[in-house]
Amino acid sequence: MTQSIESCLTSKSTSFHEIPIVDIAPLLDGSNVSLVARQIGDICEKVGFLYIKNHGVPSSLVKDVYRLSREFFAQPFDVKDQLNIVKSGPTLRGYIPMYGENVDPKNTKDFKECFDFAQSEQKVSPFFGPNLMPESPQEFTVVMERYHEEMLKLARKLISVIALSLGLPADYFEKLQKKPITIQRLLHYPPQFGNITSKEIGIGAHTDYGFLTILSQDENGGLQVQNRDGAWVSAPPVPDTFIVNIGDLVQTFTNDRYISTMHRVINTSGVDRYSVPFFIDLDFDAVVDVVPTCISDTSPRKYSPYTSGAHKYKRFVDSYTHLQDTVAEV
Repeated sequence: MTQSIESCLTSKSTSFHEIPIVDIAPLLDGSNVSLVARQIGDICEKVGFLYIKNHGVPSSLVKDVYRLSREFFAQPFDVKDQLNIVKSGPTLRGYIPMYGENVDPKNTKDFKECFDFAQSEQKVSPFFGPNLMPESPQEFTVVMERYHEEMLKLARKLISVIALSLGLPADYFEKLQKKPITIQRLLHYPPQFGNITSKEIGIGAHTDYGFLTILSQDENGGLQVQNRDGAWVSAPPVPDTFIVNIGDLVQTFTNDRYISTMHRVINTSGVDRYSVPFFIDLDFDAVVDVVPTCISDTSPRKYSPYTSGAHKYKRFVDSYTHLQDTVAEV
């Protein structure tokens, strides 16, 4: 028996301050890096999600990204499908049509379409290679590549204070991120009406696979984060901020001190929802292992080492049916 959204998918309505906001200006200008490190470390331990303000990314660039994203997704399916991610091979970039990815495949079909890209290069390997960029809109490639560069720069700053929050040198993770896997994603969630059940929502409940996510979302809301009591709380849009959350790799590094938090999207706004997440991991062959400051007599090691790329590829195989015959190649 299925239940309606009122009974089975109702989220606790919260104001934005229930997910903390951190002013990262003291990090970017160097005036009080330790303060930002303490704040972010505390939030990673208790929440796993935060808003950041005064992040230094031009608002005009963010607006251009949304304008071009809307124009891209408004094109006919046949035009977008020419860039289908299936055509990119192991590079795993391009257009992902409705139901092409399901992050919680045992429980949910994802009611969304995506476009993925990253830094372009000629050599093809899992998560690396050329992008499948559209010819239209005309400015698309230039603007999106600039945005990716801004996100990479910001992510490295945030990762440095995560290291500091763990009692490690600020550059601790840099040796593992000389050429990190990154994905810059554009997302389009059509609105849902009527009897919405957990069988089909914008994106099913999941944790992020990598190290760090920086998310821009439009004004329409829909993101929900699961708190430690299992309740779903809203992460509403806050002007001029990004949402940041840690992923599975950080949970391993910290021996569960910092938790990769479950989240999902349900778009009941009545209009199309757009968001722009940036994902950063480690180098493909980098080893993920518990850091020394998170092991003690009272907190023994919980994880065996594994490699970043193999972990991510396995999670992709679980979500993309066209990859399930190729997992042995990685």
